[in-house]
Amino acid sequence: MVKILGIIVVFASVLGGFALSGGKIAALLHPFEFMIIGGAALGAFLQANPGSTTKVVFRKSLQMFSTRFTQAFYLEVLRLHYEILNKSRREGMMAIEADIEEPASSPIFSKYPAILKDERMTAFICDYLRIMSSGNMAPHELEGLFDMELASLKEELEHPSHAVTRVADGLPAVGIVAAVLGIVITMAILADASNAMIGEKVATALVGTFIGILASYGFVGPLAASLEHDAREELNLYEAIKATLVASASGMPPTLAVEFGRKVLFAAHRPTFAELEQAMRGS
Repeated sequence: MVKILGIIVVFASVLGGFALSGGKIAALLHPFEFMIIGGAALGAFLQANPGSTTKVVFRKSLQMFSTRFTQAFYLEVLRLHYEILNKSRREGMMAIEADIEEPASSPIFSKYPAILKDERMTAFICDYLRIMSSGNMAPHELEGLFDMELASLKEELEHPSHAVTRVADGLPAVGIVAAVLGIVITMAILADASNAMIGEKVATALVGTFIGILASYGFVGPLAASLEHDAREELNLYEAIKATLVASASGMPPTLAVEFGRKVLFAAHRPTFAELEQAMRGS
């Protein structure tokens, strides 16, 4: 909702100020300028990035008005860990072998469809539970393995925002390209054009610069920042998973291990101690 409000404020401020200053909104509507700028920016983006990044950017761009990283989702992740660790503590690590080998068929994982839907997170949890069940790795070694994978994951999660940032940085220059093309058209008709026609063509060329700068700082730049924030929240949740499992491997009981994970979460959506305790009782 806040992001939609932000877009409305940008449009209302820029177009409203232009109209109140005596400008005509129709003077800004030049489809071919949009085609030049939008097409060049998209083409450059496709050249610069692999198909996997392109898919992630478009998917997350469509989801930018909502987020799954809420307090309810954080509680689900912590409850899942509490249940699986509690079962392994009571019945032994071998008791959860079926759960981690076939999470989709697991009575525990099945309670949390939002987590199962995220295949990477599900695989991440199950992989480390397998390692823990082997019993051959010390807690500090497990933590080191977590750190190496999280460093790689950080690069992967942040790449879409970096890709969009580069597009935002280039849009003003693409706008200038559109403006230069408009000036070329203007120069070509100087011999036969009236002053009014020349003024119209120059104004059209300047609209190209306007669109490039506005798109960069008003829309594409904020989209890149939104993707970066989304990546940070996702990485933070993986760090909470790491803290929980390392604490469990160090001998902490499940109730205390998930508290380690809770403490790692960002404060904006972090559940309170009482909320987590109530969620665990509900489990």
